[in-house]
Amino acid sequence: MERRDFLTIAGATIATALAGCTGSGGDTRGDTVGMKDFKFTPKTLTVDAGTTVTFDNDSEVGHTVTAYEQKIPDDAAYFASGDFESETAARKDVNGGLIEPGDTYTHTFEVPGRYDYFCIPHEGTGMKGTISVE
Repeated sequence: MERRDFLTIAGATIATALAGCTGSGGDTRGDTVGMKDFKFTPKTLTVDAGTTVTFDNDSEVGHTVTAYEQKIPDDAAYFASGDFESETAARKDVNGGLIEPGDTYTHTFEVPGRYDYFCIPHEGTGMKGTISVE
């Protein structure tokens, strides 16, 4: 094996190993949040302003994506699956905001800041997440 081939293989192996270490347990970058086992995955996500995030329900039960109205930036548009205009409205019509298994919900985050959200039916089990917009 030539030195150049060895270095290419070694570099690829190291890059693959390091890729598996990034984002574990902490804040990650991307544009998709999964819903499974009564949790959002990743629990925290960082995106650039203007990014559309897709929430994928990979679970066997319905979930909601509901912003805590008091825990989003002041200038940000409120968001909730079911397109409710407030947290109160979303809580009053849980079924209207359910994302069925295999379905998705998307929201574009325009304003920088922290956005805390939850699943109404599973809030008590800790199904909550945070998106940080830079």
